Amino acid sequence: MAKHTEDNCVFCKIVKGEISSYKVYEDDDIYAFLDISPASKGHVLVTTKEHFQNFLMVPRDLVEKAFMVAQKIGQVQMSLLGAEGVNVLTNVNEVAGQSVMHFHIHVIPRYRDDSLEIGFKPKMIQKYDLPVLAEQLHKGLSK
Repeated sequence: MAKHTEDNCVFCKIVKGEISSYKVYEDDDIYAFLDISPASKGHVLVTTKEHFQNFLMVPRDLVEKAFMVAQKIGQVQMSLLGAEGVNVLTNVNEVAGQSVMHFHIHVIPRYRDDSLEIGFKPKMIQKYDLPVLAEQLHKGLSK
């Protein structure tokens, strides 16, 4: 059965071999390759071969498989590249930093003096009504 792809998607073209990449992993469903604009040495992108716009649209079994591959890559980055930590993240939509509209996971090895900053700016807790937010999310998850 052929996987769904998008004609103008750069990651679909990479998966199909129409654009070259530095592949680090491949199976029937998942493809992982070095990011050509790496945040650090060994920055890998893990993606599904089938086109899904983002994390929220990927079937659960493929999300699980993709994160299992990301976990293994992170372990190898630490054991073989000397990374001291790893950031694992995925973005959903442009407002959250997604630049390629094809689900992918960044596996970014971290080194002591890499000067990479991935952070969250804390907001004042008083700005949000945490009990109300928790209840809204809880109700949504119960549906």
